Amino acid sequence: MKKIIALFGILCSLIFSSCQEILEPQPVNLLTNDVILRNAADAESILIGTYGRFRGLLAPAIWAGDFTPDLLLHNGTFALYNELGTKQITSSNGAAEALWASIFGTAYNANFLINNLPGIQMDENRKNEIIATARFLRGYAFFIGAYTFGKLPITTTTDLTANRTISRSNVADVLAFVLDDLEFAEENLPTTVNSSALASTWAAKAALARFHLYAGNWAEAESFATEVIQSGLFPLEDEYVDAVGMDFPTESIFEADYSANDDPGTSTTRGLFNIFLARREAIPSNEAVVLLNADESGDRVNSISFDAGDVGPADNGWTVIKYENQNSGNNNIPVFRTAEMYLILAEACAQQGRLSPANDPDDLQNAEEVLNVLRNRADALTFSATGLTQSEVLEAIERERVYELAYEGHRWFDLKRTNRITTVMNAFAASNGYTWSSTFELWPVPLTELQTNSSLAADQNPGY
Repeated sequence: MKKIIALFGILCSLIFSSCQEILEPQPVNLLTNDVILRNAADAESILIGTYGRFRGLLAPAIWAGDFTPDLLLHNGTFALYNELGTKQITSSNGAAEALWASIFGTAYNANFLINNLPGIQMDENRKNEIIATARFLRGYAFFIGAYTFGKLPITTTTDLTANRTISRSNVADVLAFVLDDLEFAEENLPTTVNSSALASTWAAKAALARFHLYAGNWAEAESFATEVIQSGLFPLEDEYVDAVGMDFPTESIFEADYSANDDPGTSTTRGLFNIFLARREAIPSNEAVVLLNADESGDRVNSISFDAGDVGPADNGWTVIKYENQNSGNNNIPVFRTAEMYLILAEACAQQGRLSPANDPDDLQNAEEVLNVLRNRADALTFSATGLTQSEVLEAIERERVYELAYEGHRWFDLKRTNRITTVMNAFAASNGYTWSSTFELWPVPLTELQTNSSLAADQNPGY
């Protein structure tokens, strides 16, 4: 029997995998010094650990996506959140450290499976599915990393000594690596899984839809988004509050599954519940409040709530309520849901000049009809593209993405990929008493990484 022993580092990744609602069997014993990959059972246990490390990156990815731009303001005492709130992040910021560590922790676990599982005797179909899952999780982790930090070291091994000397690859190479992982995952993940907490070919298709949207590959983005929508497997919830207010709604394509004990908001001071509700370290910005209360938003204002008792000199009284508490049945973090696929489809249609039924009378082949699917669900003002320019329709879609996806980690990435970041953030900074700099279009490489990896020491992002 072949025995493969990994370094203790892989065990650290398993500490986040206590949730047993969906992911069985039990993870490997945390008290041993080595992880042994001998058979299918070991592979399944290590896969749970890989999901665990992946789940660890999602809360800081939301901080990056929605705290870095204009949707949140700092309202507490923690320095790391103050830096995010004033948009003046430093290389010693704990959020940057947490996200970087989770990205490369996910990659480490994934690499262990990708490199070592081929030599294990087990069902070949299941073996390939596990490798595909590892590549899906690794690919998504590097996708978030590329759009947050820019250049990244591409790690494909579990050799810690080698990993500490790898230089950063340019963003184009990182994204090519991501695309290869996601395409492999799409081809090899199972079509049917027991839960949207598990990676499937549909999750990979959703990831590819987002990948191509960010890359400006409109036809490809449209194709993948349409395929997911038309599958009929992930229908929109009838009510918006059901889509975002409970675990595993019908439109969930892939979400990170947490129990009450390992919920990212109730088990750590850096979790979503803690910063949004318990401590209210981060509150909706006035700009976000105005957007979410617009007639165009409709029921989606229920992403936030107002309490006059919270109003103070620097507190507008509003609170993010998408991540409520450990007893609400709303512990999970959505990664992909069908509403996002409609938004990707709408933007792809608009970018290809199909703005309204007058441009393309086919159902769901023009931006107007696609957007109105979400407007109708939210009891919001009906959208009409008649008389609007392409730029005006695209700005409407930008707003729609805030209405629908606020506090799910998209805004910063949207503003950067559409080249709207400078315009929006200059205005936001001026109204909130600070100066925006293009430096903050990327997060800094964490100081701890610069000190650990000599190849990174002279390659910090500009301005830090």
